[in-house]
Amino acid sequence: MSTKNVEEQAADTMMCCAACGTAEVDDVKLKTCTACKSARYCSVKCQREHRPQHKRACKKKAAELHDEILFKQPESSHEGDCPICCLPMSLDQTKSTMMSCCSKIICEGCVHSYEERITQGSLERTCPFCRQPPTSGGEGNNMKRAKANDPVAMVQMSLRRCWSGDYDDSFRYATKAAELGDAGAHFHLSCLYHEGHGVEKDAKKKVYHLEQAAIGGHAKARWSLGAVEKNNGRTDRAIKHWIIAAALGHDRSLDALKVCFRGGLVSKEDFAAALRAHQAAVEATKSPQREAAEEARKE
Repeated sequence: MSTKNVEEQAADTMMCCAACGTAEVDDVKLKTCTACKSARYCSVKCQREHRPQHKRACKKKAAELHDEILFKQPESSHEGDCPICCLPMSLDQTKSTMMSCCSKIICEGCVHSYEERITQGSLERTCPFCRQPPTSGGEGNNMKRAKANDPVAMVQMSLRRCWSGDYDDSFRYATKAAELGDAGAHFHLSCLYHEGHGVEKDAKKKVYHLEQAAIGGHAKARWSLGAVEKNNGRTDRAIKHWIIAAALGHDRSLDALKVCFRGGLVSKEDFAAALRAHQAAVEATKSPQREAAEEARKE
């Protein structure tokens, strides 16, 4: 059977109830299986009756769909771009600053350039992004932004609570930020589930949040997933994760690929491609302003 015929047959199947064969018409609306997206039913009764026949194929298709999303290369890391210079942010968080007034994360190059302009022009000190005057209440500003449903501020509040030992509040803030789709919040939740801080230790929930963070472009979460897969004996999946993370500029993932390459687990072509992608990601975060800031920090 040709590919076209298979596709046409699948399309026809989706137009009818998988259990009783009832076609979708004006007065009959079919609902799609939420797990595999490949079967439709006219009623809950039909779905339940068809479950024994559909279960195995459903799990297989759902796993394929999940892996398709999980192993897709993100367009950028979860750090995104600097809102001022619009260049990709470095994965090294010491090279950026979060402004508590607006929750914007600014690269060190833009912060350094702004500080120089302030000093040279004897200007009033304000936020480089929103131009609000500085305040001494960093946590207070984070709290206000968190109440306004700002996920970046929520993650900061979660981290502050975690550092102070208030794990219940840390979990609450991280959960709310994760519900808003923040990759950093998902990664922090994976750490809480791993350590059992504020919640009971749960390996499955840890992996779930690592996966959500990785899908969102969190390179460290992706590296951690690779480590989990390696420990579970699924080296092929681990390598996929590390290749994706290396392409985001993650150094530890590239180091892991080096070890696999030396052990004959990664081909020369794949390792060379990962090396080039890693270098391109790192180079994309560089600029004269950021290099000047780096030099100033060393002085």
